[in-house]
Amino acid sequence: MKTQSLKQGETYFLNLRFLLIVTVFVANAIEPLIQEMGGLHQIFLWILTFHMPLFVLVTGYFAKSGLMGDIGRRTLTQIGLQYIIFQSIYSVLDYTVFQVNGIHHSLFAPYLLLWFLASHICWRLLTISMHKLSPFQQIVISLLLGVLVGYLQLDGVWLSISRTFVYLPFFMIGYHINFSAFLNNITRWKRTGAALVSTGIFVIIGLWGMNLPVGWLFGNMTFMQLGHHEWYAGLFRLALYVLQFISAAAFLAFVPMVESVITDLGRRTLYVFLLHGFIIRLANTTGLYTHIQGTTDAILLILGSIALTILLAQPFVRRAAHPLVEPSVHWVVSLENKAFRRSL
Repeated sequence: MKTQSLKQGETYFLNLRFLLIVTVFVANAIEPLIQEMGGLHQIFLWILTFHMPLFVLVTGYFAKSGLMGDIGRRTLTQIGLQYIIFQSIYSVLDYTVFQVNGIHHSLFAPYLLLWFLASHICWRLLTISMHKLSPFQQIVISLLLGVLVGYLQLDGVWLSISRTFVYLPFFMIGYHINFSAFLNNITRWKRTGAALVSTGIFVIIGLWGMNLPVGWLFGNMTFMQLGHHEWYAGLFRLALYVLQFISAAAFLAFVPMVESVITDLGRRTLYVFLLHGFIIRLANTTGLYTHIQGTTDAILLILGSIALTILLAQPFVRRAAHPLVEPSVHWVVSLENKAFRRSL
């Protein structure tokens, strides 16, 4: 029974992971147009209310099987190598090919989407450091840290410090979630109600929420950067947490429970995540967005983003990009072992 529950949980969260990477690609693809097209702005804000919180939650769920011991150390090493490799590649391409200005080219300032890798390392280390506390205590502490980090008088981008703590509660929830209990509470009527709530949030954003400051939803800025120096600024983040928890829970209604083609695609979302930035950069530098003028063009852009998500999640992409996306850590482990033996 436990094995069956684990299998069901894996299937469900792989399905969710694929749907989320679709929203990540779509959001990044439409972002350059949100100031010109109200409909795309509405879609963008709606996606931001749930996609990263849930993506971090899914990451926490899959981390529970390999957080400690040799597997945990190897995973941390691989994430570190991924970060160094793609931070270097994106920076070099920005200098030479894309010629983008205004980017902090530093290993201490994660490049755009690479903040997720830097934060992932920290989430794992923070979870390990709190392993003696109860799940409830870990989640409460994470929420407090998510609020308190906003009061720091610094740029939240450096070392991805802001997003690390802002999204830490979602990682903790994913790590401790009991899928069997979750499954027992899911009924047809609850899924229908949740779907209506998610749709309602989308409608409400279109009617009253278009002026919602995007900086709050990104989670990468401190209160100082957001222009809030009030002592009660943390209450705004708590209110945002409420919105994100509701929107994230409601979106779960759209996730299929059964294994299908998207389950397999969900196993390779890392490739989509790390590689789709090149496509977005190329679209920007080639002037693609100047040709998108109306609703039809916007729909084609969204459909193209979905198609490219599916393409990047194909096995042949994994075979070709595997050395970069999932670099071998054996040589690093070998060096560590040699250094350890020499120290004895």
